[in-house]
Amino acid sequence: MDVGDGVIEVSELRRRYGGQGDKGFEAVRDVSFTVRRGELFALLGTNGAGKTSTVELLEGLARPTGGTVRVLGHDPYAERRLVRPRIGVMLQEGGFPADLSAAETVRMWVGCTTGARPVGETLDLVGLGPRRDVRVKQLSGGERRRLDLALALLGRPEVLFLDEPTTGLDPEARHTTWELVRRLREEGTTVLLTTHYLEEAESLADRLAIMRDGRIVTTGTPGQVIGAHPARIRFAMPAGWFVGDLPPLAALGVLRHEENDGRVELQTAELQRTLTGLLLWAREKDVELEGLDARTASLEEAFLAIAGAATTSEPERGE
Repeated sequence: MDVGDGVIEVSELRRRYGGQGDKGFEAVRDVSFTVRRGELFALLGTNGAGKTSTVELLEGLARPTGGTVRVLGHDPYAERRLVRPRIGVMLQEGGFPADLSAAETVRMWVGCTTGARPVGETLDLVGLGPRRDVRVKQLSGGERRRLDLALALLGRPEVLFLDEPTTGLDPEARHTTWELVRRLREEGTTVLLTTHYLEEAESLADRLAIMRDGRIVTTGTPGQVIGAHPARIRFAMPAGWFVGDLPPLAALGVLRHEENDGRVELQTAELQRTLTGLLLWAREKDVELEGLDARTASLEEAFLAIAGAATTSEPERGE
């Protein structure tokens, strides 16, 4: 089936645990989005936001309460046999037999995988070649996460689901994994990623969505999501000068400001304009703005402003 650009298509998706009314809890509420072919899409949210509950529906592990899901043109739950050979799934925890070696674990999965990569190639992809004969119980937590990734890649998937793929990895291994994911995307693999590492999402994602209370509350490229939040400029006022001595802040494009013990923070949607006006004023007055620091908003700041506004107190089964 030709699915065009929409490799993953989600429309008004709902997932409810338990019965109706107060007897149950709706973890996913009217979620809709599309992931295009060859795109890396990051799904973000705090614990309990609905990420894992949503991804499990995309992977075909459960039937939606409402709405529709299509992966590669098929219902991943009702038509699992058509979807499963074409996707790779990296869960938060693999649960491997502890006494098997890394190579034996991969070999066991090869027997259940159509068109599987060779064992050695699979382990080398994730940097476990030198550890192929080490038992799973002797692998570090980070190495077990890389083994999880190896098995997700075993069948050369068209669509790859990565649920917290770099948890437990040291910084070097994390960046190595990022490079592998980038290479897979360049080769045409479509990737859906969940992560708590916002630097990871900002570095890898073509687009992202932030969930809160089971709903998607914002979506866009990392730049678009970050750009919707103000930049900031921080500095210390020169001795004998006060905020009221600055040019009119509104004229500089300042949205709001704070002052604490002589330290000033300006928030602006027009960083260049505000900073230029501030520096011209400092030059004209022949003063130095000590500790001057100007920067755009980070994805972390945008995320906290959006996801941190959650109001629900009900726990969700799964993140």
